Amino acid sequence: MGSYREIRYEAEGPLALVTINRPEKHNAISLATLRELQQSVADAAGNDTIKVIAITGAGGRSFASGSDLSEVLDRDLHKALEPIVQGLAEQLERTPKPTIAAIDGFCMGGGLEVALGCDLRIATPRSQFATPEGKLGIIPGGGATARLPRLIGRAWAMEMMLMGEPIDAKKALSIGLVTRLVEPEELFPQVRRMSAHLASFAPLVPRTMKAMVHFGMEASMAGALMFEKYAQGALVQTEDKHEGITAFLGKRKPMFKGR
Repeated sequence: MGSYREIRYEAEGPLALVTINRPEKHNAISLATLRELQQSVADAAGNDTIKVIAITGAGGRSFASGSDLSEVLDRDLHKALEPIVQGLAEQLERTPKPTIAAIDGFCMGGGLEVALGCDLRIATPRSQFATPEGKLGIIPGGGATARLPRLIGRAWAMEMMLMGEPIDAKKALSIGLVTRLVEPEELFPQVRRMSAHLASFAPLVPRTMKAMVHFGMEASMAGALMFEKYAQGALVQTEDKHEGITAFLGKRKPMFKGR
């Protein structure tokens, strides 16, 4: 596992908790932070003990306030065309393990785009969300123009991106940007409970579910439904399927083996 300076990486049973650790800069994401985030996700993905990856921000004021503007100021066309935050968000989508964004405070710009790459987003009532890039003479470059309308619909995505104004946690919940609100002191206990719940599934289930949803969002309805049938056809032949159903009928806890 790599050594980290910009983030903290903590393995707690089935959970890898990755914390952006730049509270003095509201957890702004520098290129160095980005590299460490990518390495931490790769480390967690390659660890068979880890079943869930959660990303959060240190300090209780920000998940991530955006990309480090001191670096964006000097960014040219060549650098802008590199994956940067897009690459991390895609990595989070493609990793076979479920990912959770645990948001407490500001979640804006590139920080929001990191959260959009996660499978699940939970937040505290004091959290705020925005895509303020238009005020800086640029547009989002980490995937918001593609992921946000797919997640919350075109109308609210256009409202957030064109207006650039923050929305509060209650509004984020009502439009589906986040799915759970918990008090700050309950944020990490909630993440741990969710992690334990997800870790109880047969290992092939979350990774297949993720792949099917991401494929299905891009495919035709007919193609997505056909692929779903073949994916389920593969899972019904596993030992874990037999164990899961047998355990349910026998009213006992299943013992999944990942095969």
